[in-house]
Amino acid sequence: MRLRLRPFIVVSLRLRERERERLAGSERSAEEPESKEKWVAPAAEARKKNPVAVNDSSLALGQKIYLQRCAGCHGKTGKGDGPDAADLGIHPAKLSDAAVQQQTDGELFWKVTVGKKPMPNYRSRLSPTDRWNVINYLRTLARR
Repeated sequence: MRLRLRPFIVVSLRLRERERERLAGSERSAEEPESKEKWVAPAAEARKKNPVAVNDSSLALGQKIYLQRCAGCHGKTGKGDGPDAADLGIHPAKLSDAAVQQQTDGELFWKVTVGKKPMPNYRSRLSPTDRWNVINYLRTLARR
């Protein structure tokens, strides 16, 4: 009988990373708003324009990053139904919903950058260009 340990290992590694960040008092704890607060980007951040053109290359890169970094919780189609969300008992944003899709690119970029517990920040995990590519890809989720 072959055991399927991959989902367990992925969840275990993510939990371990979050615990290390919590114990280290990382920049996350000071920057991230509490989960109970309405998550609103500062006005200056919301006005930021996406400098990355929407094209096949950007969408392909954004999709690749999304599937590696985001789909575990947000789901492959952005419905908040990823396997890690269920395992961790969290309710991530439904990125395909109108409420998310109506936010500006700047708002979404800021949220990806700073994170909000339990979502990690991606300031140092992804380059600004990679984050903008993910935003471009997120826009395609409304059509799925």
